[in-house]
This record gives sequence, C-alpha cells and structure tokens, in this order.
Amino acid sequence: METIWSAISTFLILMKTFNFFDFLDILVVSVIIYGLIKLLKETRAGQLIKGLLAIGAIYCLSYPINLKMIRHLLDYIFQFGGLVFFVMFQPEIRRALEHIGHSKISNYGNLVSSGESIENIQKKCICAVTTCAAAFQMSKTGALIVFERQTKLGDIIETGTIIDAEPSVTLIGNIFFNKAPLHDGAVIIRDGRIYAAGCILPLTKNENVSTDLGTRHRAAIGMSENSDAILLTVSEETGNISLTTNGVLKQNYTKDSLRKELEKVILSNDKKGNVFKTSFSRFFKRKS
Repeated sequence: METIWSAISTFLILMKTFNFFDFLDILVVSVIIYGLIKLLKETRAGQLIKGLLAIGAIYCLSYPINLKMIRHLLDYIFQFGGLVFFVMFQPEIRRALEHIGHSKISNYGNLVSSGESIENIQKKCICAVTTCAAAFQMSKTGALIVFERQTKLGDIIETGTIIDAEPSVTLIGNIFFNKAPLHDGAVIIRDGRIYAAGCILPLTKNENVSTDLGTRHRAAIGMSENSDAILLTVSEETGNISLTTNGVLKQNYTKDSLRKELEKVILSNDKKGNVFKTSFSRFFKRKS
C-alpha cells in the first residue's frame, strides 16, 4: 500500500512541473514512433522486427537463468547491431526519408465515401477476378494477381505502377492483354481494390520446385514464401488456374472452386483483422 501511495505522490510532483513544452516533446516523439510503426507495417520489414524482438527477449532471459553461452554469443551480435540494422533496413530508411510528412489515408476515405462494407467490396473484387480468370483460362492468357493480407507489400508495389481503382472485368482484362505494357508484371489487390500493376515479385529459391513451372508460378511461390499473400496464377501455356499460399501451389481450379476458396480465405481474414475499418466506415455513414 505504501508503494502505491509513493508512486501516486511521485506522479503528482511530476505533474506540477509538467508544462506545454513537455507536452510538445511527448507529442513529437509519439508522432515519430507512430510513423515508424506505420512504415514498417507497409513492408515486410515488420517480420524482421519481430525476429529482432524475439532475440532481445532471449538475451534478457539469459541473465536470470544464467545462459552464459547464449549471452556471450548475443553480446558479439549486438556489438555490430547498428551496422546490421542499417544494412538490413536500408530500403525502409530511404523510404522513410522520402515520405516524411506524407500521409496515406486514401483507403479510409474510400470506405467513408462509398459507405460500403469491406465484405461487399471484397466479394465484388473476388467476383471480377474469378470471372477474368475463367476467361483467361479459355484464351490461355497469362496472369498473376496478388491478394495482400496482413503482410503489407509496399516495397513490391514500388516496383510497379499505382492504379488504385475498383476492380472490374474490363480493367483486369486490359492489364493482362498481351500487348499491354503492364501485362508481364503482377497486379496487387489491397482492401478489395486494384492498387498497383506491373509489379516485380521475387522468384523462389527452392530447388525442389518442378522445372515444368514457368516464371509466373516461381514468382508466386517466391512471394508466398516471404509474405502471407494469396497469389492467383493463370498459365499462359495450359490455361491452368492455381493458387499459392505459404510456398504451396495448388492447381486445377475452376471458376466456382476458385471463387469459393478465395471467399473462404479472404473474407474470414477480413472478419478477424478489419473490425476497426468496418466500424470506422459505419460511423461516418451515420454522420452523413
């Protein structure tokens, strides 16, 4: 009980000395931290940060339970931690310097202006994509479409052209028309919208991948190994429709089976991860 009262009295003493400049100091630091978190969420660097935090936790635990070998090993690693940090996050640091003061709120604006639920937006998107995939299957038109999920693909998006448009059969068909300038790259779908096209994906380094698979399928596997994205591929040679997640490629989808699988994975993911966005759009819909 005495500890609690001591803490309260210390807090009250600090509050008496608290002034406007202290508030400004805290506000600026908070904005900087928020900006860094937002930047990391936009790229795959967030996964690396989680790994570094796990290593830090192990390092802290090595002291009380006296894990000498682990502690000494991590001591050597942390000696060069600053250099390693700048090497690993060089692209993200460059993006941060280039985008200081830039705020991206377009996704929330789209939700507010349309007044439409995320589920309906995603269903329309899936319908357009599956219709196009079935048409591509018949005409043997190659296509590669990435459905972004929790792992943000900002660094991949930068390799292509920003579109940020509502998906439609006509638009997707034009993008993958074999004379179109963007048809060789991948389309990135974010929050039910075609966000970018002509994007370059990393190829898989797995030597066990079948040699019968072309560049699109290897890119799909490579992207799924580095993120939680869902990748839809239509083979230019056979017209075969496939989905790739977590490095696993599944083939021979039809229009109906493709739609059911995408709705199962994407819509269930939205219900878990996008509760805030739905509440946000409904709130502004009531206000209007």
